[in-house]
Amino acid sequence: MVMRQMRENTKWIMLITALAFVGLMVFEWGMDLSGRSGAELQGGEIGTIDGEPVTSEEYNRVYRNLYDQQQQAQTEPLTSTQIREIEDAAWDQLVQDRLVQRELDRLGIAVTDEEIRSAALNAPPPTFQEAPAFQTNGQFDIEKYRQFLAQSADPQLLQQLEAYYRELIPRNRLLQRVAAGVYVPDSELWRIYRDRNETATVRYLMLEPERLVPDAAISVSEQEIQAYYESHQEDFRQPASAQVRYVTLDMRPGPQDTAAALQRARELREEVTTGGADFGEVASTESSDAASAAQGGSLGTITRGQTVSAFEQAAFAATVGQVTEPVLSPFGYHLIRVSERTDSTVTASHILVPIELTRDNEDRLLSRADTLEDVAESQSLEQAASELGLQVREASIAEERPFLPGVSDASEGASWAFLEAEPGMPSPLFEAGQNFYILELVERQPERIVPLADATEAIRARVRTQKKLERAREIGRDIVDRLRQGMDMQAIAEQQGLEVRNAGPFTRVDFVPGIGRTNAVIGAAFGLQPDRYSNLTEANERLFVLQLVEKTEASREEFEQNKEQLRAALTSNLEEIRIRQYLRELRESADVQDLRREAAAAARTAAAQPQPGLF
Repeated sequence: MVMRQMRENTKWIMLITALAFVGLMVFEWGMDLSGRSGAELQGGEIGTIDGEPVTSEEYNRVYRNLYDQQQQAQTEPLTSTQIREIEDAAWDQLVQDRLVQRELDRLGIAVTDEEIRSAALNAPPPTFQEAPAFQTNGQFDIEKYRQFLAQSADPQLLQQLEAYYRELIPRNRLLQRVAAGVYVPDSELWRIYRDRNETATVRYLMLEPERLVPDAAISVSEQEIQAYYESHQEDFRQPASAQVRYVTLDMRPGPQDTAAALQRARELREEVTTGGADFGEVASTESSDAASAAQGGSLGTITRGQTVSAFEQAAFAATVGQVTEPVLSPFGYHLIRVSERTDSTVTASHILVPIELTRDNEDRLLSRADTLEDVAESQSLEQAASELGLQVREASIAEERPFLPGVSDASEGASWAFLEAEPGMPSPLFEAGQNFYILELVERQPERIVPLADATEAIRARVRTQKKLERAREIGRDIVDRLRQGMDMQAIAEQQGLEVRNAGPFTRVDFVPGIGRTNAVIGAAFGLQPDRYSNLTEANERLFVLQLVEKTEASREEFEQNKEQLRAALTSNLEEIRIRQYLRELRESADVQDLRREAAAAARTAAAQPQPGLF
């Protein structure tokens, strides 16, 4: 019976094996695979690494893997922003793969057939360890896995496994060599342990210059403004910007789409409650929550506060064993069935019907988007907006900060405005978040220094703030002198209109309300003896005078008990940092030429040329 189940699962197992190869460059140190996906490139050379060509075929293989992986992780289509991110991630992964392989060749790091056999038997890929076919009582059963390899695995699967380990083992061996020698001495461990466990409690006065020193007490001359401007030129450098007109087209579902989703939820409920359909089967085929749909809609046991309010209220009010009426949440409409409930938990399943554009509304939206793009290209953006009843807005966009009001991420539009556009030219139609948008370039401004006349008021405010801070320092130093002469902190606070505050106990690494984190004030607190006062100390343009109330020392005995566990965690972190630095240096030392944009432009130009013999 078990072997028959394994044979039935062979196709699925091969699929997850193939997915495991997507992250071949994501080794055991856990590099981030989030990235971009873009259109595949066609034909020829798309870049070089130290003069060696990178072909579009190599790039497309990596790109397709990343694209498929990202699409499988979400139900909605990938956005243009995600696609651009996958494009860049594919390029980065390809470059890193080449550079690492070159290091393996240079160092002579390889793997033997025996090592591959041993790894395949004793260290299966993570996706295999999670496969239901190899579970016993919810735990991975390596004997089931070995039996499967020995008796029922497809030859193609074995070839995939061999390729997996032939790639993975040498790379892990290289990384182990890079990370070798990382060691955290006891002195450093003690410092870190002490910082996390030693505590201080303080009383303090906080002097805020803006409140303590009135504006009328400070004057700023024109000469001071001029001097500040001349000595802080970099502060007034503005990046290149582009002035654009733009139109957005809302992609969000409307009332009709909400009504359609509600109707669909009611229909599914009817199928289950009166039509005899199995709830789990309906959930597996109809629910948009892919994770629970794979479990027949099961969400497991949920505690109060774990999910959104509307869902929680409905689940805890539902009749056990019955299917609720559609429940609206930010995710859509839920049909909920509770199997068990206590005062604080429910065991529930659900079917989620998202609120999304109906087919007709989606077709109408895409038709409007096509019209917007066509009219803008053939006539003008103004004419296109007028024809569709849309508003033309105008804004400045910076290459470094690609933001437009009403557009969640205008990076694609910014790239077009700075690299391709000419004044008066309409852009292609871009997609970002819940909008389509189209731009028209008005003008570009090069990087520049803001003129003194435009910067005067900002400089006046900065100089005033500096003068207030210096005046507050004088007041603070006088307070410290009086405290050390024996005057009471509370009495001084009342004279100066200040408040005596308390903080702690806190450690050196805690965020302390009113004081902050890991700054000079925290350090001063731990440098004091009980009842002693600190010097005037600054942090975040505020001034502090502290009195230590109590300090609790870290325990050496407890440190010795936990030392090796702490060393292991820190060593792992340092190894990861060293590996990342090594990979970064490999990239920085290589001459990498990314010619994807040029290759894509050349392909577009070639495609636009008339082909002989067609007419």
